[in-house]
Amino acid sequence: MKYYKRILDDEIKDKLTFMGAVLIKGPKWCGKTTSAKRIAKSVLEMQDTDNEENYIKIANNKPSILLEGDKPRLIDEWQMAPKLWDAVRYSVDRIGLPGQYILTGSATPTENSTAHSGTGRFAIITMKPMTLFESGDSNGKISLKDILEGKRDIDGIKSSLSYEDIAYLICRGGWPSSLLVPKEKATEIAKYYIEVLCNTDISKVDGVKRNPLLARKILRSYAREVSTINSDETIFNDVKSNYKDVSDKTIKNYIEAFEKLYVIEEIEAWNPNIRSKTSIRTSPKKSMIDPSLAASALGCSPKDLMLDFNTYGLLFENLVNRDLSVYVSKLSGTLNYYRDRFGLECDNVIHFNNGKYALVETKLGINQIKEAEKHLLTLKELILTKQPRLGEPEFLMIITGTDIAYTTEEGVMVVPIGCLKD
Repeated sequence: MKYYKRILDDEIKDKLTFMGAVLIKGPKWCGKTTSAKRIAKSVLEMQDTDNEENYIKIANNKPSILLEGDKPRLIDEWQMAPKLWDAVRYSVDRIGLPGQYILTGSATPTENSTAHSGTGRFAIITMKPMTLFESGDSNGKISLKDILEGKRDIDGIKSSLSYEDIAYLICRGGWPSSLLVPKEKATEIAKYYIEVLCNTDISKVDGVKRNPLLARKILRSYAREVSTINSDETIFNDVKSNYKDVSDKTIKNYIEAFEKLYVIEEIEAWNPNIRSKTSIRTSPKKSMIDPSLAASALGCSPKDLMLDFNTYGLLFENLVNRDLSVYVSKLSGTLNYYRDRFGLECDNVIHFNNGKYALVETKLGINQIKEAEKHLLTLKELILTKQPRLGEPEFLMIITGTDIAYTTEEGVMVVPIGCLKD
């Protein structure tokens, strides 16, 4: 079976050269175990149905037994027996050598289930579903690393992805298993994910029994708000239209459970103090770990998306956020967004460890590029006027669903998502 190399593979190997253990967290089915198994020299699979109950008993009584094996030893889905965390931490301290363990987890364990944070012993890495470059759908002819290093000759580079292709890729998602089935069946993966998520996982994550129908309704309502900064009140009102007796607290509890399962990942606001405090919109931007989950929760097919440009645009932004966050993480960067009550916005503000930053807008169609360019240039000028200490942004970029890259007369790079890589 073909292995699709992940951007994080090299980072995992690198972290093992100087840290005692590496934790790879992220949603189910995104490829954590597959990547880890290619590096590990022995494996403990906590989800082995024949041994799961026995493993948990051993972990609760003498966890050191489960740590025996060639190193680095992979402990897959460690959160099923949270005592393993402290056992690994103690083992790392006792042995005193790097590269001892790899842990994978598709859910955040309950609070207070571990005694120690693992600081200084664990490197923590988040894996997401595959980017378009990892799945081979982006040709990768435009490198974010090259751009950061000043190599910006992008004019005329073409993407092979059409409007129809991108709609399909949103619905298919970045699940590795979706690449192993016929194209007409690939979009079913996300639908099955939603089914398991709402019927089983949301109750197993913390042992709290939850209503699958209510879970599906809340996830659908959240999906409607993807790529917006609308308050949770919008979701509360939507859900209560069908479930009048459900409290805001209960709905929030379900949303938090989805966060623990790494399904929801919100993007924090950037506040550079370039306007008064009352002007900045600081609610997190709603996002899902993969756009296919939003499409599936909404019941959207690729054809449905193409007939609804607004929804298509919001889910396209979610796709870009997924890919860009992975590429930026490889470069030791983080993502935020900027939006104020005057209408000025920037879909992504990238911060790099060396203090540099960049401004990026996301636009699906060619008709939106001029507006996005105006936003970027206005924000750049505002920053230089109000906060000159921040300096010039390293670059201004618009990531699009179009087919050709170019640089505008104002120096803004227009980059098709089908050309981008780390």
